Amino acid sequence: MNPTVVLVVAKAPETGVAKTRLTPPLAPERAAAVAAASLLDTLAAVGGMSAIHPVVAWTGELERACRHDEVRAAMAGMDLLWQRGGHFGERLAAAHADVAERYPGCPVLQIGMDTPQVTPELLTEATRTLRRSGGPEAVLGPAHDGGWWALGLRDPRAAEVLGVVPMSRSDTGELTGAALTRHGLRVVRLPELSDVDTVEDARRVAELVPNSRFAGALYAEAGRENVG
Repeated sequence: MNPTVVLVVAKAPETGVAKTRLTPPLAPERAAAVAAASLLDTLAAVGGMSAIHPVVAWTGELERACRHDEVRAAMAGMDLLWQRGGHFGERLAAAHADVAERYPGCPVLQIGMDTPQVTPELLTEATRTLRRSGGPEAVLGPAHDGGWWALGLRDPRAAEVLGVVPMSRSDTGELTGAALTRHGLRVVRLPELSDVDTVEDARRVAELVPNSRFAGALYAEAGRENVG
């Protein structure tokens, strides 16, 4: 099997656009800083892996992003694709299709930028599960809120099912798994993680990675009692 593509689906952490559900209590500028830190931690985890093709499916204006110089440096050496399509499910399916065209025969592990607690070891184990001889055709990482944080496919073209799966719902993970199963794929669950949608989520994740960029951005210039 060819090297795995690790696909990060990301958007520019722009003030007033990124992590708006954190405001209030966070100011828009700090919410964008938290989003930027989450992205940087995610890119660092991918960068710590070996024998992969790192790819970023990007949307937004990098020059308007918080910490844009650091984000640009972190993406250096990673293949960059532009997101296309209408709603989020369509954009995810399109990103997988673009990867399938650019990296024929390569399995794909797709993650977002909302789980800064991911590590190279966790992501590597997910790729091993996907690549295991006689193993599943798909892996799915459930999120605490009912969504999912990771999707791995031996054949990324199977992501076409995402185009009809409702996103950002409490049953999105369940519906995604069911759609993959109906497509004829065997699906194995990855460990459940909490993604960052609310300040409560952010605090919970920061406790897991207290020395991360994410935790530093969340609590920068404010006492812990002022966050959430």
